[in-house]
Amino acid sequence: MPEFAELLEGYRRFRKDGYPRQRARYDQLVSEGQHPKLMIIGCSDSRVDPAQIFDVDPGEIFVVRNVAALVPPFETSPGHHGVSAAIEFAVQMLEVKQIVVMGHGMCGGCQAALTKGFHGNAPGAGGFVADWISLLEETRDEVAASHGTEGRAAEREMELAAVRLSLRNLMSFPWVREKVEGGSLKLRGAFFAISEGVLYHLDQEQDEFAPVE
Repeated sequence: MPEFAELLEGYRRFRKDGYPRQRARYDQLVSEGQHPKLMIIGCSDSRVDPAQIFDVDPGEIFVVRNVAALVPPFETSPGHHGVSAAIEFAVQMLEVKQIVVMGHGMCGGCQAALTKGFHGNAPGAGGFVADWISLLEETRDEVAASHGTEGRAAEREMELAAVRLSLRNLMSFPWVREKVEGGSLKLRGAFFAISEGVLYHLDQEQDEFAPVE
């Protein structure tokens, strides 16, 4: 695991090699601002960096990451709605053309939702995690009824179900629904299998995930 000093060594390599190669791109981003056409909602898991998986340059994707790559439903109650704010900024200000919800294999958040491992814990001992993944509670019950709560097969079903739920919740945002129905915004589901190094794409007509060739 890299310590901060090792991160600084990485930064120095970037300054020596990476930044000079990308200098024209950074200059463009400074003068013209960012205009990504695609937003990715992914998991905070350190093994699934969207920029690395999709091999993109700076400024090409707008990314928000959280535990289990979840999108909460639209609501206007008081609070700090970080994911909703990112969606609003991407759709309304940046005018992205696509939003990709990308789940992944061996997701700790989805596993915790499935097993209820943090249920009833206080903040600092998993309570914040439990509250966040309670978004999956109804979906979790459906998965548990069909596949149980233990084993890799059940976990994978939970991970795929979480992507589907987040896509449904995206459509609860009025401005997202309006743009999707108007044809100016496309929602997509994806799943990265860490154990295979393979990306799966959701065919929404068939409601099935298939590997990207």
